[in-house]
Parts: sequence; structure tokens; C-alpha cells
Amino acid sequence: MNSLHKPPHKNKELVLFVKWLEFLKWLLPALEKFPKKSRFTITSRIENLALDIVELLVTAKYQREKRHLLKQIDLCLEKMRILLRISHDMKLISTKSYNFSAKSINEAGMMLGGWLKQQKDNG
Repeated sequence: MNSLHKPPHKNKELVLFVKWLEFLKWLLPALEKFPKKSRFTITSRIENLALDIVELLVTAKYQREKRHLLKQIDLCLEKMRILLRISHDMKLISTKSYNFSAKSINEAGMMLGGWLKQQKDNG
């Protein structure tokens, strides 16, 4: 089966996973630049959520019933969005970094929404 005949949702899953890994390559070093006093509070929460998302994406890829996992990912994205907003408000990250993170999380959310819709349409 060549790549032109693969089911489209498989490609969406892969694109979301790859995009999230690219975001992590930016996020994890950015979190290391937070002041030490924040590293064991807000930074560790953001880091754990970001890594939870990777694990949930992998799990969802291999599970037959995905909706519950995809909704968990959506909740993690929302929590990250809020924690990054707080980080920006506390001047722990620049406006440029905040805008980049917000854009990345929004893109992931839109891709996730498409995956959720596909699950609803198939179920």
C-alpha cells in the first residue's frame, strides 16, 4: 500500500505527534531558563503536562477506543495554556516565547480536534 492510499487519520496522528515533539524540543530548554525558584513549581508542572501529552498520544495511537485519551490530551493542553499564561504574567517568559507556545498549543489543539471529530464520525 503506497502513501497515497493510507487512511488520512493515520497521517493526522503522525503529524500531531511530530509537531508535539518539535514543540518539546523548544519547550524543555526554555523551561531550564526559568529562575531556580520557579523550576520546582510551575516549570515542573508544565514539563510533566508536556510529557504526559507525549505518552497519551502514543497510547491513543495504539488503543481502539481513543476518545477518552484524546479528551485527556485536550485537558492537558488547556492546563499548559493556563500555566504558560501565568508564566508570562509573572514575566518568567518573554512575550515572543509566550506567543510561540500559545500558537503551538493552539495548533496541537486544532489537530487534536480533527482527530476527535474523526473518532466521533467513526463511532
